[in-house]
Amino acid sequence: MKALFTLAVLAMTLSNFSPQAAAAADTRCYEMRVYYSPQGKLDDLHARFRNHTLKLFAKHGMESIGYWVPMDNTENKLVFILAYPSREAREQSWKAFVADPEWKEVAKKTEANGPIVAKVETFFMTATDYSPSIKAVASGPRVFELRTYTASPGNLAGLNARFRNHTVKLFAKHGMTNFAYWDLMPDQKDADKTLLYILGHASKAAADASFKSFREDPDWVAARKASEEKAGGSLTAPGGVKSLFLVATDYSPTK
Repeated sequence: MKALFTLAVLAMTLSNFSPQAAAAADTRCYEMRVYYSPQGKLDDLHARFRNHTLKLFAKHGMESIGYWVPMDNTENKLVFILAYPSREAREQSWKAFVADPEWKEVAKKTEANGPIVAKVETFFMTATDYSPSIKAVASGPRVFELRTYTASPGNLAGLNARFRNHTVKLFAKHGMTNFAYWDLMPDQKDADKTLLYILGHASKAAADASFKSFREDPDWVAARKASEEKAGGSLTAPGGVKSLFLVATDYSPTK
């Protein structure tokens, strides 16, 4: 009887556990940084990250989630995501990082022949309550897809509800890996209408096939119809779905 009781308790515990509940406890600050390198300097930037920057980030309490470049990298971009215990911790970490004599020496040497970063974009984010646990995972080779949604006016909550209740499960059903989902922090531009997430695919062709079957799935068709009837129209603004296919760098902890 004792063994049966133990199994029953375990079953109840597992049935009550969900990725949503786990992610709800994720109060970390996430930062997506996009670096644009001058023509001919991207390899130098990669070398600096590979040989120095990642170790210095870790030294100052910054968690590297992943580093990627676009599959079609016409703008010489590097996209990466860091995690911190809080926004305040982020500020303290960066203050210590830029003041570190080792970093100053690395920056001086790597920029001896000119700057290797022309522009930097930053986005501060929080995990949605339905995001899988966000951590570096090396399970490649695969491609990643960064998708940015702009909700129609007043419909970000409805868009998140559709992902929470339907879309995430349907993505998995059709062979896509849900890596992470984020909202922008309230002080960020367009925070009231932006959802960002990353999917993993076996290949670009596999992504195309997965999305084709997803869009034709009767469950998705019904979920979309119900959510749009409730909202009185599309949950996304015209042209409000952007996709960028990425590949992990050789030094990325996520592959």
